[in-house]
Amino acid sequence: MENFVVSARKYRPDKFYDVVGQDSITNTLKNSIKKNHLGHAYLFSGPRGVGKTTCARIFAKTINCFSPDEDGEACNACESCKSFNSNRSYNIHELDAASNNSVEDIRNLTEQVRVPPQVGAYSVYIIDEVHMLSSQAFNAFLKTLEEPPAHAVFILATTEKHKIIPTILSRCQIYDFNRIGIEDIVNYLKGIAGKEQIKYEEDALQIIARKADGSLRDALSVFDQIVSFSGNSITYSAVIENLNILDFEYYFRLTEAFLQNDISSSLILFDEVLRNGFDARNFINGYADHLRDLLVCMDPQTVQLLEVGAGIKERYLEQSQKVDPEFVISGLDICSQADIYYRASKNPRLTIELALVKMARLVHDQKKKIVEETKTRSEETLREPEYAADSEMSEPPEPDEDSAPSIGSAPEENITITRDSISIKDSLKGSVPDKETEENYEPEDEPLEDIDSDQIESVDATRLLEAWNKYADSLEARRPRIYSTLKSHQPVIESDGTMKIILNTEAQRDNFIKNIKPDLIEFLKRECGSVSFNIEAGIEENQIKEKKIYTIEDRLDYLTSKNPELTRLKNLFNLDFDD
Repeated sequence: MENFVVSARKYRPDKFYDVVGQDSITNTLKNSIKKNHLGHAYLFSGPRGVGKTTCARIFAKTINCFSPDEDGEACNACESCKSFNSNRSYNIHELDAASNNSVEDIRNLTEQVRVPPQVGAYSVYIIDEVHMLSSQAFNAFLKTLEEPPAHAVFILATTEKHKIIPTILSRCQIYDFNRIGIEDIVNYLKGIAGKEQIKYEEDALQIIARKADGSLRDALSVFDQIVSFSGNSITYSAVIENLNILDFEYYFRLTEAFLQNDISSSLILFDEVLRNGFDARNFINGYADHLRDLLVCMDPQTVQLLEVGAGIKERYLEQSQKVDPEFVISGLDICSQADIYYRASKNPRLTIELALVKMARLVHDQKKKIVEETKTRSEETLREPEYAADSEMSEPPEPDEDSAPSIGSAPEENITITRDSISIKDSLKGSVPDKETEENYEPEDEPLEDIDSDQIESVDATRLLEAWNKYADSLEARRPRIYSTLKSHQPVIESDGTMKIILNTEAQRDNFIKNIKPDLIEFLKRECGSVSFNIEAGIEENQIKEKKIYTIEDRLDYLTSKNPELTRLKNLFNLDFDD
């Protein structure tokens, strides 16, 4: 029976072209061979299983090839290439620094370097896991590495470049190998499956590639394991069963439970995961990855970041349309916090369950927040403001003559309360007077449009007054406050056409000038024709500017000034302000 050879050895690349996922490095090495710009020392660093030693062997074979092709690849037909392929070449020497890390081992190596190659131009020394050399061995190796014989080429390979002393690094050309992408691994596995006549599901190969974490050698090892388990057919269910990987279906079901605010189902599903032997921390971290994949599916530009099979990708795209970005972001934050607290918690399961309950409440809380905001906006829309910016004028309520003023109120004949604050609307219009200017503010006459003197008619006070009342009547149903104000403050019409209206407060006067007066003038012009008139607004002369009442203390001071007995009452019962 023929001996079985694992796929990592059987399909190990023997040309630069076959190396997966390291195009920039292989192109640089081929160009250096074609141009005969060879260094004497190279350092290949990177994660495990990404092709460091493979590239070192291909490079060693190619520089000793008798007839390389125009692309810088070995011919695999000359004696040097054949001896290398059959593992009998004396030009290539491999040393494992993990087990040969002493000064004595390096001395033996330096003695061996002096011997020229029997076949070919170069003797290549590949030292794997070079970071395992001791400090003394590194120092013993320095001189030989810096000035080797002309026929000697050193290729150092390591997964931990930071452990190599700087004096070694400075003598090498350094090539950093990257992790191999999932798509590259999947495509390579497809090629091997085709050569071995193995049926496969693409979702299953995607799981194998994700499990390999960028290592092609690990992916090939898992591939052989699954083939041994399931025969000549690799299915998604067989892969997750053999590798003990949590199925994506759990995460889709958990998200559906969250969207339904179903706390019970989410806790039962988590219990099922634990009974199947999965780790709780891996579960919550896996769900964080699931939320991340949902997030990238929400934008067509980021869908390419989703590294799953076609079938699972459709599920992600479908579910991403059901969830809200705020839910996903809040869920990621909850998962992150649960992962942090998991290790320190005395009850790790409760930590994860609490995180699931929080996520199940997210949708409910968001819906509740939307309802409350909608209700608030509706109330604000229906509520009529005391000082409406859309030409609403308010009058202070008239106090009962037989009752004392309440807290916060003042008799109309003595106190006028005006606004010292500046509205945002006024500031945006650029019409914000300072405090001193506002106190000395006098109403200005708004100039009318230029009217031809031939069209000016004599002023008819009766017509103007009738038009005034008609305008007020038109507002009776829509704006009763303005109607009441205009009716109760009839204008005085002088001979020159000036209409004077006396209002109660400065707030009413300012509001009238800014919001009511322009519309009123247009209405009077339409009703009375081309007549010359103007409107001036003022306040009653007996309105005395006193200290404005804003705070509770101001109100108490005002009431005690009217009735000193309130002070004795306050002290007698030790009364204080109610917050």
